[in-house]
Amino acid sequence: MTAQTRDKPWLIRTYAGHSTAKASNALYRGNLAKGQTGLSVAFDLPTQTGYDSDHVLARGEVGKVGVPICHLGDMRTLFDEIPLEQMNTSMTINATAPWLLSLYIAVAEEQGADISKLQGTVQNDLIKEYLSRGTYICPPKPSLRMIADVAEYCYTNVPKWNPMNVCSYHLQEAGATPEQELAYALGTAIAVLDELRPCVPAEDFPRLVGRISFFVNAGIRFVTEMCKMRAFVDLWDEICAERYGVEDAKYRRFRYGVQVNSLGLTEQQPENNVYRILIEMLAVTLSKKARARAVQLPAWNEALGLPRPWDQQWSMRMQQIMAFETDLLEYGDLFDGNPVVDAKVEELKAGARAELANLDSMGGADRRNRIHEVAVGRVQCRSRRRDRTWRHDRCRREQVHPIRTLAADGRGWRHHDRRSRCRGRPD
Repeated sequence: MTAQTRDKPWLIRTYAGHSTAKASNALYRGNLAKGQTGLSVAFDLPTQTGYDSDHVLARGEVGKVGVPICHLGDMRTLFDEIPLEQMNTSMTINATAPWLLSLYIAVAEEQGADISKLQGTVQNDLIKEYLSRGTYICPPKPSLRMIADVAEYCYTNVPKWNPMNVCSYHLQEAGATPEQELAYALGTAIAVLDELRPCVPAEDFPRLVGRISFFVNAGIRFVTEMCKMRAFVDLWDEICAERYGVEDAKYRRFRYGVQVNSLGLTEQQPENNVYRILIEMLAVTLSKKARARAVQLPAWNEALGLPRPWDQQWSMRMQQIMAFETDLLEYGDLFDGNPVVDAKVEELKAGARAELANLDSMGGADRRNRIHEVAVGRVQCRSRRRDRTWRHDRCRREQVHPIRTLAADGRGWRHHDRRSRCRGRPD
Protein backbone atom coordinates (compact mmCIF):
# COMPACT_ATOMS: atom_id res chain seq x y z
CA MET A 1 0.00 0.00 0.00
CA THR A 2 1.10 3.58 -0.49
CA ALA A 3 2.91 4.85 2.60
CA GLN A 4 0.78 7.14 4.75
CA THR A 5 2.28 9.76 7.04
CA ARG A 6 1.03 12.73 9.01
CA ASP A 7 2.00 14.90 6.04
CA LYS A 8 0.00 12.72 3.64
CA PRO A 9 -2.66 10.58 5.32
CA TRP A 10 -5.67 9.01 3.64
CA LEU A 11 -8.08 11.21 1.68
CA ILE A 12 -10.39 12.85 4.22
CA ARG A 13 -13.95 13.00 2.95
CA THR A 14 -17.51 13.49 4.10
CA TYR A 15 -20.40 11.99 2.16
CA ALA A 16 -22.47 15.03 1.26
CA GLY A 17 -25.08 16.43 -1.08
CA HIS A 18 -28.60 17.69 -0.46
CA SER A 19 -31.33 20.14 -1.30
CA THR A 20 -29.95 21.88 -4.42
CA ALA A 21 -26.72 22.03 -6.38
CA LYS A 22 -26.11 25.56 -5.07
CA ALA A 23 -26.54 24.57 -1.42
CA SER A 24 -24.35 21.50 -1.89
CA ASN A 25 -21.64 23.61 -3.54
CA ALA A 26 -21.59 25.91 -0.51
CA LEU A 27 -21.30 22.87 1.76
CA TYR A 28 -18.40 21.45 -0.29
CA ARG A 29 -16.47 24.70 -0.30
CA GLY A 30 -17.02 25.09 3.43
CA ASN A 31 -15.75 21.57 4.15
CA LEU A 32 -12.71 22.02 1.91
CA ALA A 33 -11.86 25.23 3.75
CA LYS A 34 -11.92 23.28 7.03
CA GLY A 35 -9.35 20.75 5.86
CA GLN A 36 -11.30 18.15 3.90
CA THR A 37 -9.00 16.82 1.15
CA GLY A 38 -11.46 15.16 -1.23
CA LEU A 39 -15.12 15.26 -2.22
CA SER A 40 -17.67 12.48 -1.97
CA VAL A 41 -20.90 13.33 -3.79
CA ALA A 42 -24.27 11.94 -2.70
CA PHE A 43 -26.98 12.11 -5.38
CA ASP A 44 -30.70 12.03 -4.66
CA LEU A 45 -32.84 9.04 -5.60
CA PRO A 46 -34.36 10.55 -8.77
CA THR A 47 -30.86 11.27 -10.08
CA GLN A 48 -29.74 7.75 -9.19
CA THR A 49 -32.58 6.24 -11.20
CA GLY A 50 -32.57 8.62 -14.15
CA TYR A 51 -35.51 10.93 -13.41
CA ASP A 52 -35.55 14.72 -13.64
CA SER A 53 -36.61 16.59 -10.52
CA ASP A 54 -39.92 17.63 -12.12
CA HIS A 55 -40.94 14.08 -13.06
CA VAL A 56 -44.06 12.82 -11.31
CA LEU A 57 -42.20 9.79 -9.93
CA ALA A 58 -39.61 12.08 -8.34
CA ARG A 59 -42.19 13.83 -6.21
CA GLY A 60 -41.24 13.85 -2.53
CA GLU A 61 -37.71 12.59 -3.13
CA VAL A 62 -35.92 15.56 -4.71
CA GLY A 63 -32.88 16.60 -2.69
CA LYS A 64 -33.80 14.36 0.24
CA VAL A 65 -30.79 12.00 0.44
CA GLY A 66 -28.46 13.72 -2.00
CA VAL A 67 -28.09 16.48 -4.53
CA PRO A 68 -30.42 16.55 -7.59
CA ILE A 69 -28.56 16.78 -10.92
CA CYS A 70 -30.78 17.08 -14.01
CA HIS A 71 -28.47 18.64 -16.60
CA LEU A 72 -25.07 20.20 -17.26
CA GLY A 73 -26.11 23.46 -15.60
CA ASP A 74 -26.72 21.66 -12.30
CA MET A 75 -23.31 19.99 -12.47
CA ARG A 76 -21.70 23.33 -13.31
CA THR A 77 -23.32 24.89 -10.23
CA LEU A 78 -22.34 21.95 -8.03
CA PHE A 79 -18.63 22.47 -8.71
CA ASP A 80 -18.60 26.24 -9.06
CA GLU A 81 -15.25 27.70 -7.87
CA ILE A 82 -13.89 24.19 -7.22
CA PRO A 83 -10.94 23.46 -9.59
CA LEU A 84 -11.62 19.89 -10.71
CA GLU A 85 -8.12 19.33 -12.09
CA GLN A 86 -6.82 19.71 -8.52
CA MET A 87 -9.63 17.80 -6.81
CA ASN A 88 -10.09 14.10 -6.03
CA THR A 89 -13.82 13.44 -6.37
CA SER A 90 -15.78 10.31 -5.56
CA MET A 91 -19.25 10.07 -7.11
CA THR A 92 -21.52 7.45 -5.57
CA ILE A 93 -23.66 6.73 -8.60
CA ASN A 94 -24.39 3.47 -10.41
CA ALA A 95 -27.29 3.09 -12.85
CA THR A 96 -26.70 6.57 -14.32
CA ALA A 97 -22.93 6.57 -13.78
CA PRO A 98 -21.99 7.01 -17.49
CA TRP A 99 -24.17 10.12 -17.75
CA LEU A 100 -23.03 11.75 -14.49
CA LEU A 101 -19.37 11.09 -15.31
CA SER A 102 -19.84 12.68 -18.74
CA LEU A 103 -21.30 15.81 -17.09
CA TYR A 104 -18.38 15.96 -14.66
CA ILE A 105 -15.86 15.73 -17.51
CA ALA A 106 -17.75 18.40 -19.47
CA VAL A 107 -17.58 20.80 -16.50
CA ALA A 108 -13.86 20.08 -16.11
CA GLU A 109 -13.33 20.89 -19.80
CA GLU A 110 -15.24 24.16 -19.35
CA GLN A 111 -12.84 25.02 -16.52
CA GLY A 112 -9.92 24.44 -18.88
CA ALA A 113 -8.77 21.25 -17.15
CA ASP A 114 -6.71 18.57 -18.85
CA ILE A 115 -9.09 15.62 -18.44
CA SER A 116 -6.17 13.18 -18.52
CA LYS A 117 -5.20 14.63 -15.12
CA LEU A 118 -8.61 14.24 -13.46
CA GLN A 119 -8.49 12.10 -10.33
CA GLY A 120 -11.36 10.40 -8.57
CA THR A 121 -13.80 7.54 -8.68
CA VAL A 122 -17.22 6.78 -10.06
CA GLN A 123 -18.87 3.88 -8.25
CA ASN A 124 -20.39 2.41 -11.44
CA ASP A 125 -21.23 -0.91 -9.73
CA LEU A 126 -24.55 -1.86 -11.28
CA ILE A 127 -24.14 -5.48 -10.24
CA LYS A 128 -24.50 -4.77 -6.53
CA GLU A 129 -27.78 -3.00 -7.27
CA TYR A 130 -29.21 -6.45 -7.98
CA LEU A 131 -27.66 -7.83 -4.80
CA SER A 132 -28.63 -5.18 -2.31
CA ARG A 133 -30.38 -1.94 -3.28
CA GLY A 134 -32.49 -2.47 -6.38
CA THR A 135 -31.94 0.92 -8.06
CA TYR A 136 -30.99 -0.60 -11.39
CA ILE A 137 -32.42 0.53 -14.73
CA CYS A 138 -31.16 -1.98 -17.31
CA PRO A 139 -31.05 -5.79 -17.18
CA PRO A 140 -27.82 -7.40 -15.89
CA LYS A 141 -26.11 -8.04 -19.22
CA PRO A 142 -26.47 -4.48 -20.62
CA SER A 143 -25.54 -3.16 -17.17
CA LEU A 144 -22.30 -5.14 -17.25
CA ARG A 145 -21.63 -3.79 -20.73
CA MET A 146 -22.10 -0.21 -19.50
CA ILE A 147 -19.65 -0.79 -16.64
CA ALA A 148 -17.10 -2.07 -19.13
CA ASP A 149 -17.71 0.82 -21.54
CA VAL A 150 -17.03 3.38 -18.80
CA ALA A 151 -13.88 1.53 -17.75
CA GLU A 152 -12.63 1.32 -21.33
CA TYR A 153 -13.27 5.03 -21.90
CA CYS A 154 -11.47 6.04 -18.70
CA TYR A 155 -8.54 3.76 -19.51
CA THR A 156 -8.12 5.58 -22.82
CA ASN A 157 -9.02 9.17 -21.93
CA VAL A 158 -8.96 9.66 -18.14
CA PRO A 159 -6.19 7.27 -17.03
CA LYS A 160 -5.94 8.53 -13.42
CA TRP A 161 -9.67 8.05 -12.83
CA ASN A 162 -10.98 4.89 -11.12
CA PRO A 163 -13.73 3.72 -13.51
CA MET A 164 -15.37 1.38 -11.02
CA ASN A 165 -15.63 1.22 -7.25
CA VAL A 166 -16.73 -2.33 -6.46
CA CYS A 167 -19.17 -1.78 -3.61
CA SER A 168 -19.28 -4.35 -0.83
CA TYR A 169 -20.76 -1.79 1.54
CA HIS A 170 -24.39 -2.60 0.80
CA LEU A 171 -23.79 -6.34 0.76
CA GLN A 172 -23.16 -6.15 4.50
CA GLU A 173 -26.20 -3.95 5.06
CA ALA A 174 -28.34 -6.36 3.01
CA GLY A 175 -27.39 -9.19 5.35
CA ALA A 176 -24.26 -10.82 3.93
CA THR A 177 -21.77 -12.46 6.25
CA PRO A 178 -18.15 -11.24 6.04
CA GLU A 179 -17.32 -14.28 3.88
CA GLN A 180 -20.18 -13.49 1.50
CA GLU A 181 -19.22 -9.83 1.43
CA LEU A 182 -15.70 -10.80 0.38
CA ALA A 183 -16.83 -13.36 -2.20
CA TYR A 184 -19.55 -11.35 -3.92
CA ALA A 185 -17.49 -8.17 -4.11
CA LEU A 186 -14.54 -10.04 -5.59
CA GLY A 187 -16.92 -11.95 -7.88
CA THR A 188 -18.25 -8.63 -9.18
CA ALA A 189 -14.71 -7.44 -9.95
CA ILE A 190 -13.97 -10.72 -11.74
CA ALA A 191 -17.12 -10.41 -13.88
CA VAL A 192 -16.14 -6.89 -14.95
CA LEU A 193 -12.51 -7.77 -15.70
CA ASP A 194 -13.56 -10.84 -17.69
CA GLU A 195 -15.81 -8.55 -19.75
CA LEU A 196 -12.99 -6.05 -20.27
CA ARG A 197 -10.17 -8.46 -21.04
CA PRO A 198 -10.89 -8.79 -24.78
CA CYS A 199 -11.28 -4.99 -25.13
CA VAL A 200 -7.70 -3.93 -24.41
CA PRO A 201 -4.27 -5.10 -25.59
CA ALA A 202 -2.86 -7.89 -23.43
CA GLU A 203 0.19 -5.84 -22.49
CA ASP A 204 -2.04 -3.02 -21.16
CA PHE A 205 -4.49 -5.18 -19.24
CA PRO A 206 -2.51 -5.17 -15.94
CA ARG A 207 -2.70 -1.37 -15.83
CA LEU A 208 -6.48 -1.55 -16.26
CA VAL A 209 -6.67 -4.10 -13.43
CA GLY A 210 -4.75 -1.62 -11.30
CA ARG A 211 -7.49 1.02 -11.73
CA ILE A 212 -10.23 -1.13 -10.18
CA SER A 213 -11.01 0.10 -6.67
CA PHE A 214 -13.34 -1.05 -3.90
CA PHE A 215 -15.73 0.58 -1.45
CA VAL A 216 -15.94 -1.30 1.83
CA ASN A 217 -18.14 -1.24 4.92
CA ALA A 218 -16.49 -1.14 8.35
CA GLY A 219 -18.88 -2.41 10.99
CA ILE A 220 -18.79 -2.47 14.77
CA ARG A 221 -17.21 -5.94 15.22
CA PHE A 222 -13.70 -4.55 15.39
CA VAL A 223 -11.54 -7.68 15.03
CA THR A 224 -13.72 -9.22 12.33
CA GLU A 225 -13.84 -6.03 10.28
CA MET A 226 -10.09 -5.44 10.55
CA CYS A 227 -9.42 -9.02 9.48
CA LYS A 228 -11.89 -8.69 6.61
CA MET A 229 -9.85 -5.79 5.21
CA ARG A 230 -6.69 -7.87 5.43
CA ALA A 231 -8.45 -10.82 3.77
CA PHE A 232 -9.52 -8.51 0.92
CA VAL A 233 -5.86 -7.53 0.38
CA ASP A 234 -4.66 -11.14 0.22
CA LEU A 235 -7.50 -12.48 -1.94
CA TRP A 236 -7.31 -9.63 -4.47
CA ASP A 237 -3.55 -10.11 -4.82
CA GLU A 238 -4.18 -13.83 -5.34
CA ILE A 239 -6.86 -13.27 -8.00
CA CYS A 240 -4.80 -10.69 -9.90
CA ALA A 241 -1.73 -12.94 -9.95
CA GLU A 242 -3.31 -16.33 -10.58
CA ARG A 243 -6.38 -15.53 -12.68
CA TYR A 244 -5.08 -12.57 -14.67
CA GLY A 245 -1.32 -13.07 -14.58
CA VAL A 246 -0.56 -9.58 -13.27
CA GLU A 247 3.13 -9.66 -12.36
CA ASP A 248 3.68 -6.10 -11.16
CA ALA A 249 2.75 -5.91 -7.46
CA LYS A 250 1.73 -2.25 -7.93
CA TYR A 251 -1.20 -3.31 -10.11
CA ARG A 252 -2.25 -6.00 -7.63
CA ARG A 253 -2.77 -3.60 -4.74
CA PHE A 254 -6.15 -3.67 -3.09
CA ARG A 255 -7.14 -0.03 -3.49
CA TYR A 256 -10.17 0.88 -1.44
CA GLY A 257 -12.08 3.57 0.35
CA VAL A 258 -14.27 2.97 3.35
CA GLN A 259 -17.39 4.31 5.01
CA VAL A 260 -18.20 3.07 8.46
CA ASN A 261 -21.58 1.44 8.95
CA SER A 262 -24.42 3.97 8.86
CA LEU A 263 -27.17 1.42 9.36
CA GLY A 264 -25.82 0.63 12.84
CA LEU A 265 -26.27 4.22 14.03
CA THR A 266 -29.23 4.54 16.37
CA GLU A 267 -31.95 7.13 16.63
CA GLN A 268 -32.09 6.61 20.40
CA GLN A 269 -29.26 8.18 22.41
CA PRO A 270 -27.57 9.29 19.17
CA GLU A 271 -24.59 10.77 21.02
CA ASN A 272 -23.37 7.19 21.51
CA ASN A 273 -22.95 6.96 17.73
CA VAL A 274 -19.74 9.00 18.11
CA TYR A 275 -18.09 6.06 19.85
CA ARG A 276 -19.42 3.58 17.30
CA ILE A 277 -17.99 5.65 14.44
CA LEU A 278 -14.60 5.95 16.14
CA ILE A 279 -14.30 2.22 16.83
CA GLU A 280 -15.30 1.37 13.27
CA MET A 281 -12.75 3.78 11.84
CA LEU A 282 -9.96 2.28 13.95
CA ALA A 283 -10.46 -1.05 12.19
CA VAL A 284 -9.21 0.46 8.93
CA THR A 285 -6.43 2.64 10.30
CA LEU A 286 -4.56 0.43 12.77
CA SER A 287 -3.09 -1.94 10.19
CA LYS A 288 -0.82 -0.65 7.46
CA LYS A 289 -1.35 -3.79 5.40
CA ALA A 290 -5.00 -2.89 4.82
CA ARG A 291 -5.18 0.83 5.48
CA ALA A 292 -7.79 2.63 3.40
CA ARG A 293 -6.82 5.17 0.73
CA ALA A 294 -9.89 7.29 1.53
CA VAL A 295 -12.19 7.43 4.55
CA GLN A 296 -15.60 9.05 4.91
CA LEU A 297 -17.52 9.03 8.15
CA PRO A 298 -21.26 9.53 8.67
CA ALA A 299 -22.53 12.21 11.01
CA TRP A 300 -23.37 11.12 14.55
CA ASN A 301 -27.04 12.06 14.11
CA GLU A 302 -27.77 10.66 10.64
CA ALA A 303 -30.49 8.45 12.11
CA LEU A 304 -32.41 11.64 12.95
CA GLY A 305 -32.28 13.31 9.55
CA LEU A 306 -30.08 15.26 7.18
CA PRO A 307 -26.84 16.27 8.94
CA ARG A 308 -26.02 19.94 9.38
CA PRO A 309 -22.62 21.33 8.30
CA TRP A 310 -21.57 21.37 11.96
CA ASP A 311 -22.41 17.66 12.28
CA GLN A 312 -20.29 16.83 9.24
CA GLN A 313 -17.47 18.95 10.64
CA TRP A 314 -17.47 16.78 13.76
CA SER A 315 -16.91 13.66 11.61
CA MET A 316 -14.14 15.39 9.69
CA ARG A 317 -12.41 16.50 12.89
CA MET A 318 -12.45 12.90 14.10
CA GLN A 319 -10.40 11.90 11.07
CA GLN A 320 -8.05 14.83 11.46
CA ILE A 321 -7.38 14.05 15.14
CA MET A 322 -6.62 10.44 14.30
CA ALA A 323 -4.35 11.37 11.39
CA PHE A 324 -2.52 14.41 12.78
CA GLU A 325 -2.64 14.24 16.58
CA THR A 326 -2.16 10.56 17.34
CA ASP A 327 0.94 8.56 16.44
CA LEU A 328 -0.91 5.87 14.45
CA LEU A 329 0.81 6.79 11.18
CA GLU A 330 4.30 6.64 12.68
CA TYR A 331 4.42 2.85 12.89
CA GLY A 332 4.22 -0.13 10.56
CA ASP A 333 1.70 -2.96 10.72
CA LEU A 334 0.71 -3.13 14.39
CA PHE A 335 -0.94 -6.54 14.00
CA ASP A 336 1.68 -8.29 11.89
CA GLY A 337 2.14 -11.82 13.24
CA ASN A 338 -0.69 -11.63 15.75
CA PRO A 339 -1.95 -15.25 16.00
CA VAL A 340 -5.59 -14.29 16.64
CA VAL A 341 -5.67 -11.92 13.68
CA ASP A 342 -3.83 -14.33 11.38
CA ALA A 343 -6.20 -17.18 12.25
CA LYS A 344 -9.29 -15.01 11.69
CA VAL A 345 -7.94 -13.78 8.34
CA GLU A 346 -7.36 -17.34 7.17
CA GLU A 347 -10.86 -18.33 8.31
CA LEU A 348 -12.43 -15.49 6.32
CA LYS A 349 -10.34 -16.24 3.25
CA ALA A 350 -11.31 -19.92 3.34
CA GLY A 351 -14.99 -19.04 3.60
CA ALA A 352 -14.76 -16.53 0.76
CA ARG A 353 -12.94 -19.02 -1.49
CA ALA A 354 -15.68 -21.57 -0.83
CA GLU A 355 -18.39 -19.04 -1.78
CA LEU A 356 -16.52 -18.09 -4.96
CA ALA A 357 -16.00 -21.75 -5.90
CA ASN A 358 -19.70 -22.39 -5.30
CA LEU A 359 -20.62 -19.55 -7.67
CA ASP A 360 -18.17 -20.76 -10.33
CA SER A 361 -19.67 -24.26 -10.24
CA MET A 362 -23.27 -23.09 -10.71
CA GLY A 363 -25.18 -22.70 -13.91
CA GLY A 364 -26.94 -19.46 -14.79
CA ALA A 365 -30.30 -20.14 -13.09
CA ASP A 366 -28.75 -21.59 -9.92
CA ARG A 367 -26.32 -18.70 -9.70
CA ARG A 368 -29.14 -16.17 -10.01
CA ASN A 369 -31.08 -17.97 -7.27
CA ARG A 370 -28.07 -17.93 -4.98
CA ILE A 371 -27.54 -14.21 -5.59
CA HIS A 372 -31.23 -13.64 -4.88
CA GLU A 373 -30.90 -15.48 -1.55
CA VAL A 374 -28.11 -13.17 -0.46
CA ALA A 375 -29.87 -10.09 -1.80
CA VAL A 376 -33.07 -10.56 0.20
CA GLY A 377 -31.28 -11.84 3.28
CA ARG A 378 -32.69 -15.37 3.28
CA VAL A 379 -29.20 -16.65 3.90
CA GLN A 380 -28.88 -16.63 7.67
CA CYS A 381 -26.41 -13.97 8.69
CA ARG A 382 -24.86 -13.29 12.00
CA SER A 383 -25.82 -9.99 13.49
CA ARG A 384 -22.98 -7.56 13.96
CA ARG A 385 -24.14 -7.46 17.58
CA ARG A 386 -24.30 -10.43 19.94
CA ASP A 387 -24.66 -12.94 17.10
CA ARG A 388 -28.40 -12.35 16.93
CA THR A 389 -29.97 -13.19 13.56
CA TRP A 390 -31.82 -10.27 12.07
CA ARG A 391 -34.92 -10.77 9.92
CA HIS A 392 -33.42 -9.17 6.85
CA ASP A 393 -36.04 -10.45 4.42
CA ARG A 394 -38.84 -8.81 6.42
CA CYS A 395 -36.80 -5.65 6.90
CA ARG A 396 -36.26 -5.32 3.16
CA ARG A 397 -39.92 -5.92 2.30
CA GLU A 398 -41.22 -3.42 4.83
CA GLN A 399 -38.16 -1.12 4.73
CA VAL A 400 -37.84 -1.48 8.49
CA HIS A 401 -34.41 -1.07 10.05
CA PRO A 402 -33.57 -3.41 12.94
CA ILE A 403 -32.60 -1.09 15.78
CA ARG A 404 -30.59 -2.05 18.83
CA THR A 405 -30.99 0.29 21.80
CA LEU A 406 -30.31 0.45 25.50
CA ALA A 407 -33.19 -0.74 27.65
CA ALA A 408 -34.94 1.95 29.63
CA ASP A 409 -33.36 0.80 32.90
CA GLY A 410 -29.90 0.87 31.29
CA ARG A 411 -29.21 -2.75 32.28
CA GLY A 412 -28.95 -4.33 28.89
CA TRP A 413 -29.66 -4.27 25.19
CA ARG A 414 -32.99 -4.82 23.54
CA HIS A 415 -33.69 -5.56 19.89
CA HIS A 416 -36.77 -4.34 18.11
CA ASP A 417 -37.93 -3.27 14.68
CA ARG A 418 -39.17 0.24 14.08
CA ARG A 419 -39.61 2.42 11.07
CA SER A 420 -36.54 4.60 11.01
CA ARG A 421 -36.03 8.07 9.61
CA CYS A 422 -32.42 7.09 8.99
CA ARG A 423 -30.85 8.84 6.01
CA GLY A 424 -28.42 5.94 5.89
CA ARG A 425 -26.43 5.47 2.72
CA PRO A 426 -28.93 5.40 -0.14
CA ASP A 427 -26.43 4.54 -2.85
